[in-house]
Amino acid sequence: MARALLIGCGCHARAAGGILAERGWSVRGTTRSPERMSGIEVAGIEGAIADPDRVGTVSELLGDVTVLAWLLGSARGSDVELGALHEERLPSLLAALVDTPVRGVVYEAAGSVPAEILAAGRREVERLGERHRIPVRILDAARDVEADDWAVAAAGAIEGVLAGP
Repeated sequence: MARALLIGCGCHARAAGGILAERGWSVRGTTRSPERMSGIEVAGIEGAIADPDRVGTVSELLGDVTVLAWLLGSARGSDVELGALHEERLPSLLAALVDTPVRGVVYEAAGSVPAEILAAGRREVERLGERHRIPVRILDAARDVEADDWAVAAAGAIEGVLAGP
């Protein structure tokens, strides 16, 4: 059974995780807040406390993960904080993937985060794919569309990353 790790498991990602779970995937979703765990678990997703600003809290969850989905295109914070998240923390996590069972990465490249920051994260993910031949998918669906449409697109990207080109 394939397992997806959803980094940033807010309401949209929970909907995508629910779709994956209905399709037979094992899904784990992260939150920084213990108060949000019940919302994740109600969606049929295993909840995990992890902070993408602390890469170690995420990397310790990778031991049984097939697809990593970085769903932080609409993360909140200052431009400096968001830049660090997508331009420093993400590359650190990607570097660690080589020694894990992760066989695909999905990156959300649309959202409320400034476009130049998302473009930098996208380049890092694409570089990983080229350098280590790990399949990647870029999720360009905007969250301002119906939540169900975004969730279907996200679930499709996660499933599609294992399907090949």
